[in-house]
Amino acid sequence: MELLADRRIFGTPWPEVNKGVSYVDLVTARDESKTVLEYYCSRYKKSASREGWIQRISNDQVRVDGLVISSAELILRMGSRLEYQRVPWKEPAAPYLLQILYEDQHVLALNKPSGLQVLAGGLFQQRTVLQQLQWRDEYNTSYGRSDSSNFQAHTWPTSPVHRLGRGTSGVLLCAKSPRAKSLLAADLAASTESTTGRSVGGASPKSDDKQRRFSKTYRALAKGVIAADEITVDHAIGKVPYPGVAGGLYMASPTGKPSLSKVVVLWRDEVNNCTLVQVNILTGRPHQIRIHLAAAGHPLIGDPLYVEGGIVQETDHSDRLQHEGSPEEDGGYQRIEGALPGDCGYLLHAWRLEFYHPISHEVMVVVVAPPPPALRMPGEEGDGNFLC
Repeated sequence: MELLADRRIFGTPWPEVNKGVSYVDLVTARDESKTVLEYYCSRYKKSASREGWIQRISNDQVRVDGLVISSAELILRMGSRLEYQRVPWKEPAAPYLLQILYEDQHVLALNKPSGLQVLAGGLFQQRTVLQQLQWRDEYNTSYGRSDSSNFQAHTWPTSPVHRLGRGTSGVLLCAKSPRAKSLLAADLAASTESTTGRSVGGASPKSDDKQRRFSKTYRALAKGVIAADEITVDHAIGKVPYPGVAGGLYMASPTGKPSLSKVVVLWRDEVNNCTLVQVNILTGRPHQIRIHLAAAGHPLIGDPLYVEGGIVQETDHSDRLQHEGSPEEDGGYQRIEGALPGDCGYLLHAWRLEFYHPISHEVMVVVVAPPPPALRMPGEEGDGNFLC
């Protein structure tokens, strides 16, 4: 555990490889009498092909009731415990240092760097904010941070209240107790889901800013020079089928959920043909800012995925689909060619967060994460203690 700048910055360097991941299932009545191979091929066909699951079983990666199985044709019984052990792997590069912006006994606000995933998923099972929080809790408990007014014995793990995209930097709010998380999550949901009604060409959520107890403000760098000082984007957002991605990808879609973003121009850079904007999202759809600015004709600078119209850039997946059944080292599918939502490169920063304190009931706590250089206005100073 590294502690820098009077404990305002912390983090533990990532191990070379992770510990792998264990996935456990209990066999129910509907799967009784299936073979192990039939079970995994039917329940987890998006994880690996039939040949891939045979390879995993041959590699001794599957156990039934604690015992490694030798045959993929073993018949399952109801109540049996199935365990698939994904082999350890080297996760993609990711930063590990986090800056503390605000902390008390119930709440922790961090400045998350771009490139760090919040929760485990896909190739990132260890290199996450959540893992760094777990290591910090263990460190504080082991070394008895009783000298700090913010220390408390952690019988409940610190955990994020919301998410930020892997490529998004800025304020991430975490809770240090079940009650704090429950109340903050409720305020967040109430502030982003007060949505009814539709307008022509998009969705028009109704919202009352005065009643919001949780407010997030972002900064972004968009392509092109936006003429209006303020714009409102209300394109509906929903999942659209996409080759090679289970469940599809979120895009602007007339059949999607109502979504609303308010965009304010901070600075126009006509020389570089871009605009620095401030964005308030009044709904909480995945990738909402990226999709909405793209739908408005101004995709984020560096966004590898979303293009004008709020849709995904078309990629030829024919080669990938022809080889979809060829397994990787542990039998899983190869990574799809082309951009995915988790890919970085875009310039988006969660700049300001306002919330009602869940325990002290303080009227409003305001947390600001200084923006990285590319998202500052001319003459605006940053924070030299932390690089986003």
